[in-house]
Amino acid sequence: MTHTQNIAPVAELKEQAKRLRKRLQDAGVKLSHSEALELLAHQHGSRDWNTLHAMAGNRVQLRVGDRVEGRYLGQPFTAEIRGLTMIGDGGHRRVTLQFDVPVDVVRFDSFSSLRQRVTGEIGWDGRSTRHTSDGEPQLIVRPA
Repeated sequence: MTHTQNIAPVAELKEQAKRLRKRLQDAGVKLSHSEALELLAHQHGSRDWNTLHAMAGNRVQLRVGDRVEGRYLGQPFTAEIRGLTMIGDGGHRRVTLQFDVPVDVVRFDSFSSLRQRVTGEIGWDGRSTRHTSDGEPQLIVRPA
């Protein structure tokens, strides 16, 4: 079975099915859109389209310019997405955030280090794979 962290959002899966259908039609193979969706699901290791759709439905949809909120190094934030890049096989994205209010990334009373803009790596669930020393994701991003 496919790992859910590597599945693209539903809209992208539907585009993949359209491209697959077109390519096959160009090669003389006729199939319906629903057959293309089923074939795509099998290519992703799912039993059928409904299973793949359910697995992909919980993806965080983000675009450059979107307003987001979340936590960075345990500190809450609101921000605007300034950059978004797909990484490797598409399972992760590099996101650049411009915080509305600078975030203090140091947890000492006698020292502060404020950040206004940060870049991090997140999966389709909006959570980073890297964690802080207390086990929490370094970055959690969700639509505002």
